[in-house]
Amino acid sequence: MNYEKLKTFIVVAEKKSFSEAAKLLFVTQPAITAQIKALEEELSTKLFERTTKKVNLTQSGITLMNHAKEIVRLNDITRKEIMEIENTLHGELSIGCSFTIGEYIVPEFLKKFKDMYPLIQIKVDITNSNNILSEIKNQRVDVGLIEKPIDDTDIIVESFLEDELVLIASPLSFSSENLVISVDELKALPLIVREKGSGTRAVVNQYLNESGVKEEELNIVMELGSTEAVKAAVEAKLGVSITSKSAIKKEQKLNLLTAYKVKDMSFYRLFYTAYGKNQVLKSTAELFIEELYKMTKKRRELILSQNF
Repeated sequence: MNYEKLKTFIVVAEKKSFSEAAKLLFVTQPAITAQIKALEEELSTKLFERTTKKVNLTQSGITLMNHAKEIVRLNDITRKEIMEIENTLHGELSIGCSFTIGEYIVPEFLKKFKDMYPLIQIKVDITNSNNILSEIKNQRVDVGLIEKPIDDTDIIVESFLEDELVLIASPLSFSSENLVISVDELKALPLIVREKGSGTRAVVNQYLNESGVKEEELNIVMELGSTEAVKAAVEAKLGVSITSKSAIKKEQKLNLLTAYKVKDMSFYRLFYTAYGKNQVLKSTAELFIEELYKMTKKRRELILSQNF
């Protein structure tokens, strides 16, 4: 049985829709129909009962579904093992990055990784953490780099880097030169936040809740969909925000933004790798994760040495 036809069959069966399968696989609906028809002809059986709203598996379809995922999994394992035997360090790698990681953290690592393995074709999709998890489950992303821990039995999540968040404001926003503000001052300030579903917003809310501050008590004046938009709004003196210290290095050097601490409160978070529990990782994805951990370990050791 053809590998691609089997993968198409699995998606149609899971989504119970030819049109939804077409969207996920980035092909036309007639192409999906043709692949299923060819598979049915090869097996001399009908795999789906079609209705106006959805499609359901026939008994033959159920039997095929019981084995199809294992066939695809074994195919992936075989391909991977052959690549390792041949030691061919090339192939495709699809990475899903949450905004802060994708825009300010991962470019440095990608440059080093690409220098080491120039034949690997890398595709990076920058979106929020919730979307990345969905893409992993739909097998459209090999590995995700996200900003918040998750509790999902279908996803394996491991931390790889620590990040600090700081309160940012345009220079001279406060009359005092003290770079520390109180929680009461924070509640009164016009606050610009990221969109719901953002890892940054989730972490900020977690620390505030632990300190007894609810989001409803804050003076939220604007909600924006990217860190760049947040920084631009803060530079324009539309309010203040809490964002990654890594995201404002350039603006601090140019004196466009100032970083402040919140008294008796620290905002730290971990960045995580994420991939499907039942997904056979490509050799390129395994290699990327391995090198990422090596590079972040060296970065931590360098920071520690500078602090002594």
